[in-house]
Amino acid sequence: MIEQVVARVRENIQKVIVGKDEVINLVLVAVLCEGHLLIEDVPGTGKTTLAKAVAVSLGCTFRRIQFTPDLLPSDVTGINYFNQKTQEFEFRPGPVLSQIVLADEINRATPRTQSALLEAMQERQITADGETRPLPRPFLIMATQNPVELEGTFPLPEAQLDRFLLRVNIGYPSEDDENAILRRFRTDDPLDTLAAVSNPAEISTLISAVREIRVEESVQNYVVKIARQTRDHAEIALGASPRATMALYRTAQAWAAIHGSSFVTPDHVKFIAPYVLTHRIMVSPQMRLRGRTPEEALADIVDAVPVPVSAA
Repeated sequence: MIEQVVARVRENIQKVIVGKDEVINLVLVAVLCEGHLLIEDVPGTGKTTLAKAVAVSLGCTFRRIQFTPDLLPSDVTGINYFNQKTQEFEFRPGPVLSQIVLADEINRATPRTQSALLEAMQERQITADGETRPLPRPFLIMATQNPVELEGTFPLPEAQLDRFLLRVNIGYPSEDDENAILRRFRTDDPLDTLAAVSNPAEISTLISAVREIRVEESVQNYVVKIARQTRDHAEIALGASPRATMALYRTAQAWAAIHGSSFVTPDHVKFIAPYVLTHRIMVSPQMRLRGRTPEEALADIVDAVPVPVSAA
């Protein structure tokens, strides 16, 4: 069931997004795990279009927040204002009270405004003027940041990075895909006519089903060993948190499910690990000076941890 629904949604998104099947699958993994996505890429690669296509395909509400240095926390969460007609205070919800939220150029907002998302991302609720309000389900934040232009930006703190389930890069299209984009967008924008092929209720059912994907004890131990090795590795100053271990476990279940498997294999874990862990670990200053990256350190760890012989 999961594979069929995901295939239907993916095919619908592909009417707008050309040649990025793996990225679309990773976005759907985030949806199925009720996690959040950080997209790091240069402008013009389709980040906003992807977010809108996902929201439309899933039949979810969508809001976009353009993060700027003057953005206030209340601009994200909402405010209580005095209604002169009713002579009462009323709550005006902010854009974060949507099912899919695009936090565009999130690193351009001040740390105070960035922190307004922390409660929403982890606890799926917001607190405004002392009153707590739940967020709609499913709830997904797709945040973007430009890795090239860093002037006037505020780096995301580790506490916030750890709340992103996955970090992905869309990348430039191939030559054939770029020609296909020109043909597809020649006369109109296919996003304007895109229709929903799923709904929040169906997605909620799939979210529960993903958690039933079998994970053998040997594969579970494999997940734990990879995460723990990041804390003991000589090149890594900050290792993966227990939240990261849980994220690797959940995303491996989702990755197995969307590929039609009823159980998780070590290959599922090895594939998804870089997207889950590299933004959560920090190499030591000495290693950074030598040009070592978190991706390289994690690759060494995955290669060194023994693979379970049997996963079924």
